[in-house]
Amino acid sequence: MNTGKEFLQSEEWILFQSTTRKDVIRFFQDGFSANGIIHPASLIGKYLYVPRGPILNNDQSPKSNHQKNIEELVKQAEEKNAKWIRIEPENDDDLEKIRESFNGKIVRAPHDVQPKEIFVIDITKDEESILAQMKSKTRYNIRLAEKHGVKTFATREEKYKQAFFDLIEATADRKEISPHSRSYYEKFFEIFPEEMCQLFVAEHENKVLVANILIIFEGRAIYLHGGSSSEHRDVMAPYLLQWKQIQYAKERGCVEYDFGGVKMMNQESGIKNLEKNNWEGITRFKIGFSPETERIVFPGAYDMILDPMMYRAYIFIRALRKIFK
Repeated sequence: MNTGKEFLQSEEWILFQSTTRKDVIRFFQDGFSANGIIHPASLIGKYLYVPRGPILNNDQSPKSNHQKNIEELVKQAEEKNAKWIRIEPENDDDLEKIRESFNGKIVRAPHDVQPKEIFVIDITKDEESILAQMKSKTRYNIRLAEKHGVKTFATREEKYKQAFFDLIEATADRKEISPHSRSYYEKFFEIFPEEMCQLFVAEHENKVLVANILIIFEGRAIYLHGGSSSEHRDVMAPYLLQWKQIQYAKERGCVEYDFGGVKMMNQESGIKNLEKNNWEGITRFKIGFSPETERIVFPGAYDMILDPMMYRAYIFIRALRKIFK
């Protein structure tokens, strides 16, 4: 990963969050980034969430600077009346530095917010080499989609935005998850310019089968959100659309393509190590584009406790909810 080039710590992302009526904290100092969003915790109050951060400038900052920055982050969180700070360090070394700099208790969060594992491939090679490193089944499915006449393109046309919203909701229903609202995505397209954010669509017989948001940021293309139809799955539209997105990213000068979250069983890469869970299908799909590439594993989400009593109450309420569910 490119330290300091994390999209969820960017000024663009935190600005977008502020336009969706969220209370945010912007904190960048001496290469230390801890932009965050204030979230409500029912019956408890609020907490500060720092997505994919803090990012520590380890090349230039001594331990004293880390401590000073953590103290300032805590101060800003307390000014917002946050009861804890949920962080997602880049690696175990950064987590340990934060532990050393924080005058309080840090515990593993009850759940991860961002995926603990992501899949990022090198796209600096020529297209033939990228195709050659795919699983043969992935290459076959790309060719099959082309043979079936699947059309792919980038667009900001309103009718395709609406199709994207519909597919996001349909996909969420199938997976039994809660999607972002339509107004959230409408604001997304309003805030992010086309050179940074594109909607990619795969269409077959005048019907939109897949629609994905692709972000271009600091030399990395990020497959951020996507929805797909349960119809015409035999034409393999998702495979061709991802390939077209990779080609677009290369044209834009990107060196990496981020497929987003995956879930494997252990540190070894490869299809054989897929964990049996509801991530299995999407993980198999993504890994097929470069099965020899190791996924990136983060430590996960941790909570810096600012108010021990309220944090205990939060954990107790979560436990009760699980029992009654």
